[in-house]
Amino acid sequence: MYKRIIAPVDGSETSRHALDAALELARDHDAELRPIYVIDVPPLSYSGAAFDPTPIRDAFVTEGEHVLADAAAKMKRYGVKGTTSMVEVEPLADDIAQRIEHTAQAFGADLIVMGTHGRRGWRRLLLGSVAEHFVRLSTMPVLLVPHHPSTQMKPDVAGVLT
Repeated sequence: MYKRIIAPVDGSETSRHALDAALELARDHDAELRPIYVIDVPPLSYSGAAFDPTPIRDAFVTEGEHVLADAAAKMKRYGVKGTTSMVEVEPLADDIAQRIEHTAQAFGADLIVMGTHGRRGWRRLLLGSVAEHFVRLSTMPVLLVPHHPSTQMKPDVAGVLT
């Protein structure tokens, strides 16, 4: 059913859960998987001397390399074919959700698997939601994997871990 799957990753626990779901789907459908890391250096303006965003961008690139190396290692363990990719938002032209959409179209993806942090109320208003924005503009199927905070196992009254 699915032959080309995109999985945006950012190193968060939520994106790791989404990548795991994408890996299982890719393995089960013998699909090609492309984990992508999106670099978004927000334009900054200062009244003083010109600001050089290069160190910020370099930090994003380094982080992306680590995240994508982890994704590639997981792909190898799962026996899933594909390559990782680092893409960059074009300043003043698009945002993260639009860059994911462009990348998915160029790849010929038939499914995008991404995590959602499940923010509500004021946190959603202030922090926004790439997943929500992406679902609104996507032209292809999207599987959202919700964030589930890890639960610590606690012994019950009888000392059994629950």
